[in-house]
Amino acid sequence: MDRRRLALIRSGDADAGRVTVGSGYLIAPRLVLTARHVLVDRHAGTPWPVITVRVGHHLDGEPTRADAELLWAHPGGLDVALLRIDREVDPPGSVRWGRPAGTAPLPYEGLGYPWAAKGKVRAPEHLRGLLPVLSGGRDRYVLDQGPAPAARTDGGNAWAGTSGAAIFCGGHLVGVVTEEDQAYGARRLVALPASSFADDDAFTAHVEEHTGRSPLLGAVGAPLPKAGPAPERTRAERELEQLLTPLFPHPDVRVDHARALARELGYEPHGYEPSTADLAALLTTHPRALASLGEAVASGAQATVRAALTHLFSWARALDRGALLSVNEYHTLIDLLRRVCEKQSALLPRTAGEALRHVVLPEALTRSQLGGDEVQAVVEGLEDLTDGVGGPDSGPPVPALLRLVEYVAAAVGDGLGAELRTWSEKTAQRLGIHPGALGERRTDAARWAKRTASPVSRVVMELAQDPAAGGDRYRVRVLLVRDDGSYRVLKETESEPKTPQEAASTLTDAVHAAAQEPGHGDQVPWVTVVVDRAGLDLAVDEWEAESPDGILPAWPIGADYRLSLSCPELSDRGPQREGDQERRWQNGRDSVLVTDHTCGDARQLVHLLKTEHRDTARVVLHGPADQRRSWLLTCLALGVPVVLWDRAAVDHDDAGKLEPLAPADDLAGLPERLRGFRSDSAASPAERRARPSLVWEPKGRPPRSEPLYLSDPWRGTHAS
Repeated sequence: MDRRRLALIRSGDADAGRVTVGSGYLIAPRLVLTARHVLVDRHAGTPWPVITVRVGHHLDGEPTRADAELLWAHPGGLDVALLRIDREVDPPGSVRWGRPAGTAPLPYEGLGYPWAAKGKVRAPEHLRGLLPVLSGGRDRYVLDQGPAPAARTDGGNAWAGTSGAAIFCGGHLVGVVTEEDQAYGARRLVALPASSFADDDAFTAHVEEHTGRSPLLGAVGAPLPKAGPAPERTRAERELEQLLTPLFPHPDVRVDHARALARELGYEPHGYEPSTADLAALLTTHPRALASLGEAVASGAQATVRAALTHLFSWARALDRGALLSVNEYHTLIDLLRRVCEKQSALLPRTAGEALRHVVLPEALTRSQLGGDEVQAVVEGLEDLTDGVGGPDSGPPVPALLRLVEYVAAAVGDGLGAELRTWSEKTAQRLGIHPGALGERRTDAARWAKRTASPVSRVVMELAQDPAAGGDRYRVRVLLVRDDGSYRVLKETESEPKTPQEAASTLTDAVHAAAQEPGHGDQVPWVTVVVDRAGLDLAVDEWEAESPDGILPAWPIGADYRLSLSCPELSDRGPQREGDQERRWQNGRDSVLVTDHTCGDARQLVHLLKTEHRDTARVVLHGPADQRRSWLLTCLALGVPVVLWDRAAVDHDDAGKLEPLAPADDLAGLPERLRGFRSDSAASPAERRARPSLVWEPKGRPPRSEPLYLSDPWRGTHAS
């Protein structure tokens, strides 16, 4: 890269206040390479009639100003163009063209004029970072920028003005910046590869005419890392060098393994003869390098080498050095799990919920189904979690990822299951995990796979308002509860509180996940919303999830599901409440108390619930709005498990508005009648007559965790 070839491009209509600023690079005395969109009026779609270019860098004196015209644009619409300037600028040297070789990330650099670097005038910025060859796509390089500006708060582009900048790797021009990838918060740019346009006949002709040579692309490989001088190495680098020494008694063995590793990591290892310190430097450049070396060395290793390898992995875990899986193990597992997803897209999320019940799972595993394109993120997310306790003989612990693989293998059956178990065995052997420890997980997985799941009882959404967030913002946690009282978390509480719509969408996603569970059946889901006393006033049943397809209208969750409230907080204040609920469920399912004018006040209600309605399981609350909350809390505190009321009622005269629900009829059918009532109201909101709420405290104790058979409870971020 030659700073004297840097170009600042301005195009547009200055009088009308419409000017586009971009960057470019002088590739010949009168040719400037840039991005096409810098030169085009985006409203009209035609090139600007006035284009000016300033070539040079201020460190070399005043840049040269020239007028320019569009000479060439890519015929296929790619965002690249050539400008012809009206005067020659001819710094010494020439441009070398290139393309990345191998798969290792390449250091890159460039010069441009981003918005973030402007003051009174545009100032140049030295772009530098890594070009990950395996990222991006066809006609697209991604550039992970080292120094990066903060993302703009006004919605603008912090890198605006950088488009057109030439990108260099190893002194070769390999691409042209075309845009910022705003999903990465101004840390990533996108470039068009030179290989996408350098073979265009017209482009080649223009370059040959002005330079006398064709833009031939040379292969540019990432340089193999070398160790720094011994006094400058860190303590960790020196420790790693010492740990590597016993693995390779003979230098030739070390060189062979190092070359094979370099090739696997995407480098060109021809002539590579590293010292132990150089090998240590190579291992620190790629997260999977250490595991990949271990995989190669472990094959046929003697006992002393095996012990040294286990020591090396223990050191790496303690210092959080490197990923769990080697390159080969990683890609093999990704392929196997994608095949699982193709066969049963709901299997991985369901299995993860069982195998890793006390772990906060990656987001993708909390949904009902998992696509093949999400497997990579899942594997990488589980790799990062902490291991469990050690295995027999103080051996390494069994990682969560292997535990999950054993459960998936047990669930998916023969064939693919056998391939997964083979992968698990080889990986465990490489990690030095005791066969007995892996065997325990395999036994647990087989026991789980053969177990008949208890039928699904309901979905529970725990809801807590977050006063610190202001407004209607809630913490949400969703669980699936079975008839036997066991449960598993479908959606863990997230750090960011949710709006009612977001909470409803979270619940909807969780209900879809529950529908994939064994024993769920095809009934309308029953949703219990757990709230505190203040939450009893929430119109949760009227919250609407966002339409997933934009076709169906948003619909209240109370109209989609049999939705009721629960307030276990009151049991914490009155320990006898659970016993009262149990008694009322046992003796009073067919009994109902409908409050009317004769009930008087709260004291009269207490009298009724302690005498003739001592065992009544259901209360239908009518009465003055200013007394209803007191009456509701009275009913709940005395253990009444089912309470129905109209949030919109003003007094006893509104009692008839609940009659379409037949509130005193069959108790078991009440939640479904209520759902139908809410659906009718959603269909004809102008005709809404009542806004009913229902507390339904489930019979029995609150959900309890299912028993775990594993001997190594997870040491990580727990759900509770």
